Amino acid sequence: MTEAPVGRRERKKAATRQAIADAALRLFLERGYDQVGIREIADAADVSTTTLFKHFPSKEALAFDQDRDREAGLVAAVRERAAGLSVVDALRQHVLDTWLPIAAHPQMAAYSALIDSTPALRAYSESMWTRHADSLGAAIADEFGVAHDDLNCVALARFVLDIPSLARGKQDRRAAVEAVFDILTRGWQPPSRL
Repeated sequence: MTEAPVGRRERKKAATRQAIADAALRLFLERGYDQVGIREIADAADVSTTTLFKHFPSKEALAFDQDRDREAGLVAAVRERAAGLSVVDALRQHVLDTWLPIAAHPQMAAYSALIDSTPALRAYSESMWTRHADSLGAAIADEFGVAHDDLNCVALARFVLDIPSLARGKQDRRAAVEAVFDILTRGWQPPSRL
């Protein structure tokens, strides 16, 4: 099955959205979130404020332009996994394939500092995290035919979503991601003494 080609209109909308997000991030990193206004972002992206708000519902959303794609990717990792591949292994591969390149981006440290130092962005990030946990937990529950509030499914979703923050400061991020998924797969074991 092949995807339908993306039309000119969709490409133009995507390019406009990306230009807005890029301008916002550049300005936020240069001057700080609270020192940048919506009109400045719109001007930098060469769009009207009305156009900006057609693409982003709030100023906070400008800092998280990939939000919808990330949530959809997590759910797809569960629902569209290969036959015989466990949910945990599908999520492991998804995190390795998607988060590691993001974590290696040269602007990641500055971006993380921006989020951590801005109360409005921290709060928005936490609300996104909760929504992602609910969506991922529901997708996992659906795979096993249980209620969306099943504690096993909710807990797995939350643990998986915490992996990037647990691995962020580690020297070998891949090894850290693998180690956390090993704990999820095999259970926690006490650390061995050296």
